[in-house]
Amino acid sequence: MIPLPRRPVAPDARARDWYENELGWATVAGEPLRLVTGVRFDVLDVPAEAGAAALRHLAPGSPVALQGDRMRLLVAAGGAEELPGLLDWLEWGSLPLDLLALGAGGRLDAPVPPGPDAGGPRPLPAGRTGPALPTRRVPAPRSARSAGSPHSAQGAALWLRPPEPGREVEASLPTLSAVGGGGGAPDLVRLVDTVAAHCHRVRLRRACAGPPAVQPLAFS
Repeated sequence: MIPLPRRPVAPDARARDWYENELGWATVAGEPLRLVTGVRFDVLDVPAEAGAAALRHLAPGSPVALQGDRMRLLVAAGGAEELPGLLDWLEWGSLPLDLLALGAGGRLDAPVPPGPDAGGPRPLPAGRTGPALPTRRVPAPRSARSAGSPHSAQGAALWLRPPEPGREVEASLPTLSAVGGGGGAPDLVRLVDTVAAHCHRVRLRRACAGPPAVQPLAFS
């Protein structure tokens, strides 16, 4: 008897297995693949430029994702709830900042698992804080483009700093309890202050640039 050929495992199934079984992260049923926030981590969703400026405040193992022109910084669970009060305390609360937070009950587009076969990003060299480029551009699946995610049309999410299987992610995430604690966790206050300042700079630069000039019509 010749065994029947095995059907290849779908990429989404492999990704779901990686998140659920290797990382122990909860995912949402259905497509596109999404992660549950507010359980193991919360997320700060910021312009990529603002996020890149804040990478120095993260621990080497603190996961960071990219999607289009947005950067997703993973922070300790509960950080999203603390964000409004923290921005007020840092005197950023009265300004319109392009800074979003995903906490309990939130959903995050699952970044493509790292690795050359998945088109994930090259790991950052030791000691480097700047962004790394993906090995190749991965277009968003059709289901992701029609799912209503505000940034999914710009391409699939990718890991800039992927999480490490077998390692507890919580110890590397920025937390409010790190203020004055002397522990190994990064300080959420420094991270938010840096991100807010660069979000403000991005907004001012865009406002100064204004809309593109309209060229007058030429008639012969």
